[in-house]
Amino acid sequence: MDIQFIDPINLPSWDEGIRRFPQASFFHGAAWAKVLSESYGYRPAYLTLMQAGEMTALLPVMEVTSFITGTRGVSLPFTDYCEALTPNREVSRVLLDVIKGEGKKKGWQYIELRGGSDYLVDAPAYDFFYTHKLDLSPGTAQLFKNLRDSTRRNIRKSEKAGLDVRFESTLDSLKEFYRLNCLTRREHGLPPQPWAFFENVFKHIIQPGDGLVANVLHENKVIASNVYFRFGDMAIYKYGASDKRYQNLRANNLIMWEAIKRYAEDGCRQLCFGRTEPWNEGLRQFKAGWGTEEKTINYYRYDLARHCFLAGSPGTPQISKNIFSRMPLPLARAIGSVLYRHVG
Repeated sequence: MDIQFIDPINLPSWDEGIRRFPQASFFHGAAWAKVLSESYGYRPAYLTLMQAGEMTALLPVMEVTSFITGTRGVSLPFTDYCEALTPNREVSRVLLDVIKGEGKKKGWQYIELRGGSDYLVDAPAYDFFYTHKLDLSPGTAQLFKNLRDSTRRNIRKSEKAGLDVRFESTLDSLKEFYRLNCLTRREHGLPPQPWAFFENVFKHIIQPGDGLVANVLHENKVIASNVYFRFGDMAIYKYGASDKRYQNLRANNLIMWEAIKRYAEDGCRQLCFGRTEPWNEGLRQFKAGWGTEEKTINYYRYDLARHCFLAGSPGTPQISKNIFSRMPLPLARAIGSVLYRHVG
């Protein structure tokens, strides 16, 4: 066995190597590593097990260095889930032991793993989220029948309103998303991600053909927008935003249905709806209405000074919500451009 730390950013064959793993996702790929590294300065420390020149196991980690929140290893920052790609528990534990040693050597405070329940069976979860995935193989006719009644009604309502859904891969379409994203993040009490991050999303994901922006227009005005990624035959709904003044038109329902149809007809076998916080019952019910399968994904945090996994206490970020929901957008954007690299 040959255990190596590899930076996937400059390896043209990286994605070809991870496609051999059935459980590989978009987040294991080189494009996402480039976005995170260039946007926030994170350093990749992807731990691999090589046998006969081929990668047989992977634990992707990035080093987050911050004078505010400390230095740690995260698998991976701003990522919904990123399971280690390993053949069994024994190999997973070997990789974990190696990354612990690397973290101690580099002075990390802790290691955060986003997923890993299959091999961390005795470890307490530090946080947890829901994930929803939709099997696209039944085809669009059956998928529509599988929708919750209220979801079908909302789709029909938005169609009758004459809303126009456009799938695009231009920088201008992403700018429309970002405009709505700033409004939506403020509504949720969060600062928006920096525009430089989305510029890198465009550069490394959308422009090469691995992502799309879906915009909904009403009277020639974009009122809702989603960003989707794709890896092989798996699509991911990564970001969504809308203008709440047009909420009654149910644009969010139409945009998701059009994306489901597009990816199903284009040969995708699955659409992942991303993660949902346990306290966000409204979003959880929205995703459940599409006939998705719901699962729980645990996040784990290993404290390198105490040599143990920490138990957390997830809750609603009420304090930040009260602050940012009242903040002018220019100030929120400025704070977001500084803050995000520290919270990854």
